[in-house]
Amino acid sequence: MPNLRFAAPKERRVALITGGARGLGRAAALRIAEEGRDIVIADVLDEQGQTTVGEIQALGQQARYLHTDVTDEAAVHDTVSRTVEHFGRLDILVCCAGILGWEKPFLEQTAAQFEKVMRINVFGVYYAHQAAIPHMLERGWGRCVTITSGARHGATNQVPYGVSKGAVYSFIGALGNAYPKQNVFVNGVEPGRALTDMVVPRFTPEFLADPGNPMGRYSDPEEVAEVIEFLVSERNTYTTGSVWSVKGATG
Repeated sequence: MPNLRFAAPKERRVALITGGARGLGRAAALRIAEEGRDIVIADVLDEQGQTTVGEIQALGQQARYLHTDVTDEAAVHDTVSRTVEHFGRLDILVCCAGILGWEKPFLEQTAAQFEKVMRINVFGVYYAHQAAIPHMLERGWGRCVTITSGARHGATNQVPYGVSKGAVYSFIGALGNAYPKQNVFVNGVEPGRALTDMVVPRFTPEFLADPGNPMGRYSDPEEVAEVIEFLVSERNTYTTGSVWSVKGATG
């Protein structure tokens, strides 16, 4: 570790990753595990979640899969409680559970669809932080990261999704200023489009080969995971309440 005078000693900390079965969540879980952390995968994709657990264990780290519906407040709190009961601590929270919802004009969206997206993308994040942060405050160290999106600026055919990510952006700013003196930092990552199951099926191979952005490609999930890993590490000594862009371009 660099000579950072405010850095905590590196420890075998415990990370909870919602939506960690696949995509950005899986990439983040594996990258964080590479740094010597034990991992809990919270997801509803049981088979894929267990596969990710096996990959983490192959790295020499302890890992558990806990079936968790993030829209269920009691289930989220139970997952956090079971994590602390099993490992004795919870130091890191990464919220990757999320859905895109319908890609339709606003007048074709339904209130039910809006509620579904908000309950997963916003309520799930809210529940997870409320459950996890008290354990971090008790230990005097914690790091949280949530995935946002450029859709927060306004996405005509993704209004529920865009609104949800705008809410998450505000949430990060609020909590980022809440606990820094207690050494609990809350940040976000805005990945643009990464090559995950949320993105790849929506486009042709030709478009994905050259999507027309300044970088000339979309990111691999592992590239986004590098930034997440830094933000939840002891090397992060002065970043809280920020949303880091990993979009391969400005704007």
